[in-house]
Order: sequence, then structure tokens, then C-alpha cells
Amino acid sequence: MIDTLYIETAIERHPRTTAIRERFPDARVVSCDRYGEVFNPKAQNFRLQKQRPSLILAEKYQKFVLPAPAGYGIGGRHNYYFSHMLNCLYDCRYCFLQGMYQSANYVLFVNYQDFQQRIREICRETSDQEVYFFSGYDCDSLAFEPVTGFAEQFLPVFAELPNAWLELRTKSTQIRSLLNREVVPRCVVAFSLSPDVIAQKVEAKAPNVAKRIEAAAKLQQQGWSVGLRFDPLIYQHDYRQIYRELFEQVFSVIAADALHSVSLGVFRLPEQYFKKIHKLYPDEKLFASPLQTASGMVSYRADLERAMMADCSAMLLEYIPGAKFFPCTL
Repeated sequence: MIDTLYIETAIERHPRTTAIRERFPDARVVSCDRYGEVFNPKAQNFRLQKQRPSLILAEKYQKFVLPAPAGYGIGGRHNYYFSHMLNCLYDCRYCFLQGMYQSANYVLFVNYQDFQQRIREICRETSDQEVYFFSGYDCDSLAFEPVTGFAEQFLPVFAELPNAWLELRTKSTQIRSLLNREVVPRCVVAFSLSPDVIAQKVEAKAPNVAKRIEAAAKLQQQGWSVGLRFDPLIYQHDYRQIYRELFEQVFSVIAADALHSVSLGVFRLPEQYFKKIHKLYPDEKLFASPLQTASGMVSYRADLERAMMADCSAMLLEYIPGAKFFPCTL
């Protein structure tokens, strides 16, 4: 799975580094001073690297936790995100990461304790209010869990913080570590879902939608809070029919009344990222959709975007109460 490990010299002896090296005993090991030497050079081809990414083990020194963008949230006033990892195992064609980063290699910051300390500090600073932390912004929260042990290490921290919520955003079915531990009441396992006919085209390497729904149902049955993320909505001429079928499929298995939250958002990318991704995949049909640029963002035509949001919102609200529905306003 991993042929090459790049390791910063400062964390060569870190226990997490040692454990990962033992997991990939045949991997070539290359030392570096800072991960940016490998990750940031411009003369890289994201598309080629994505075929066989390397893993870079690094230490993060600042900005462990950042305020979430305005409009990003599931009901809380205080929203933050943090990234223990950069890049994702999956290869979704609409993903902004391929437009933001020069490299498709994975970066794992092994100094979890510094992220955890900052999370504790923020919770103390806002001790009288709930604080939401989102972990799946620059990666998939669970897809690399067998290697990173991320959830295993962070869930006990959140279990001890009375005002902290953690969202694990994922397309993964790597839920064994959750099923094998006590439920953390203020953790939301949020599954990103698309109609199967769309997922097959633009969500390469991700588990099929039925398996994601099955994983969500298993967690829900065990008592975990589950969220559903229908984001991004992808246009097809028959989008009403295929999204209706998706919602019927989901809610035939998932208990709507036990859900924590459901969110919905349309396809959108910063113009600079879109141009870079389009250059990587010039023949991608997704980019031949009825798109337009406005205020530096590429999305569907305003009238089509409004129609898709209105139609899919109405269909979702046939299953869930409005209090659990969070349409994305980004």
C-alpha cells in the first residue's frame, strides 16, 4: 500500500513513527528536514502521484485548530476544524484538495498531543458553550484509521470534555475501532453520500454507497450519533429521480428520528482550484456541466443551483425534521 515513507528527522524516534514503520517494513525510508521539501514543490503531477502516493510523517508546529469557514456547521455557534492529515485515500473528482495541494502524497502529523492540547484550551476558553470540531476537512477522518489510529487516540479526549463535539467526516467503512469501544455521546460520525450512479463516476476508490449506508446503520444501532452529508450535489438531467432514489435507499436502512444532523450542499470550487483540476482532467464530464464563475467560485448556474437545493431539500424534509437539517451556505 505504501512503498515510500518520508520521515522528518525530528520525529524519527516518535512512538507513532516507529509503529507506522513497523506496519510497512518493506517501504523505502527517506529522511527530510521538513515535509514541505517533498510536499510543496511545484514540479509535481497530482494525477500521476495519486496512482501510488507516498506517506510523509511530519510534525506540525502551529495552527493546530482553526476557525471553520462561515456557514460551515451543524447547529453550533463555535465551529473549528483541525487536520491531523493532509490528502485522502480516495480520488473523488470534485475534491478541492487536488486543486489546493501540489502533491497527492499523504502527510500525517504524528504529534497528536499538540492538537489535543489546543482543543482542550479552546474548550476551557468557551466552557459555558458547546464547541464543535470538524476533523474531515483536509482528509477522510476514518479511511486511514488502521494506520493512523486517529479516532482511537482522539475519542478519549473528547469523551472527557463536557462541551466538545467531534465530527468524523467520512466515506469509509473503517468503523471497527468505533464498534469495539464505548460510544462517545458527543461524537458525530458523518457519512458523505451520493447517488450510486454518480459515485461510480466521480468517487474513485471510495466504498460503494450501499456499504457506507450499512456502516452508518451499524454505528447507529450501537448507539453512535450519525450524520448524513449530501454534499456536493452533482447535476444530471434526471437529478430529481436519482436523489429521490438515494433518499429512499438511505431512509429504508437509517433511522431518521435517531440522526444527529443532515446537511446538503452544491458542487463548488474556488476558481483557481477548478482551473488546476480541469487541467489535470480535461476530459472529465463533471466539468462539462452547466457551470459558471461568480465571486471567485465555480458552481452551477444560479438558477440551477437554487432548483437543486430546493428540490433536494424538499425531498429530505419528507424524512427528517427541519431542526436536524443544515443546508450549506458556503
